[in-house]
Amino acid sequence: MADDAQHRIAEFIEPFRVEPGSKVKLGRDFDPAFKAGVKKKRKGRKLLAEGVKILAEYQERLAAQDTWGVLLVLQALDAAGKDGTIRHVMSGVNPQGVSVHGFKVPSAEELDHDFLWRYAKRLPARGEIGIFNRSYYEETLVVRVHPENLDRQRLPRAAKKGDIWNRRYREINDWERYLTDNGFRIVKLFLNLSKEEQRRRFLRRIDLPDHNWKFSAADVRERECFDDYRKAMSETLSHTSTEWAPWYVIPADRKWFMRIGAAAVLAHTLMEIDPRFPAVSDERRQQLQEVKGGLEAEAPDGAAPDPFEAELRRKAGNGDGRAKDVPVAGGAAG
Repeated sequence: MADDAQHRIAEFIEPFRVEPGSKVKLGRDFDPAFKAGVKKKRKGRKLLAEGVKILAEYQERLAAQDTWGVLLVLQALDAAGKDGTIRHVMSGVNPQGVSVHGFKVPSAEELDHDFLWRYAKRLPARGEIGIFNRSYYEETLVVRVHPENLDRQRLPRAAKKGDIWNRRYREINDWERYLTDNGFRIVKLFLNLSKEEQRRRFLRRIDLPDHNWKFSAADVRERECFDDYRKAMSETLSHTSTEWAPWYVIPADRKWFMRIGAAAVLAHTLMEIDPRFPAVSDERRQQLQEVKGGLEAEAPDGAAPDPFEAELRRKAGNGDGRAKDVPVAGGAAG
């Protein structure tokens, strides 16, 4: 059953994947309004709920196994819906196993270090899912569109010689390969919003009083660079989608579909990792049985010694298939 779900998810997300080594042009290769055959928003909500359920299950396994870590990188233009994507997609997971970090203008301390330093400090631990709301890819996007930001980094003259952007692509690829080799999977999503849909969302933020706080004059100034950002993103996708950390371009003109796509890519990654609950040794199992016997002896008159086991047996007797996969006495602790 799990293999079938994994196969269906893999087929669903394949159109979003940036083939490593390919030359990407966003306007030509990826449609921001694509829906992958999901015609109704109501069906989309059902699919998202299924994806959230899968994420909750596999995130629990990931935390219990404590071997792999997952980094979710979100990049997008203004108003694409990064915050909403995080809120909806991660709605079912245990917040103790997830960390979210946003990166704004670097501080003086951060500028005194290499460009990856502040991001390395926020990487997830094993067993965790870390989310970067914007990321080190700003170093090939904002810094490239606004070269004055590069001057603020106070690089020595020698470091500015040659093609600095190709060098940064290589350095990022090498860093991601290093992280992957050490057990940290990287999921990279670009939320692909059209210029017209961005205009509509900006107007909505202005028209709705409770959304005014989301809008700033800087948003309009950055919109003037929309085409420059898309060109820089196309170059970034072309140079940094790798076998070990591929990019996925998620259609973002419909928020409900964007959330399905994001959840599907993350779920597929966790299913590939396939984390498992730790096995219990025979010695530990014996200790649990001794503790169980003591707890059963404390049962009040008329109460089942083990109410949980009694309920499982009742379900099994009623033909409830869900109980068949649940261990009873002598099983692993849960």
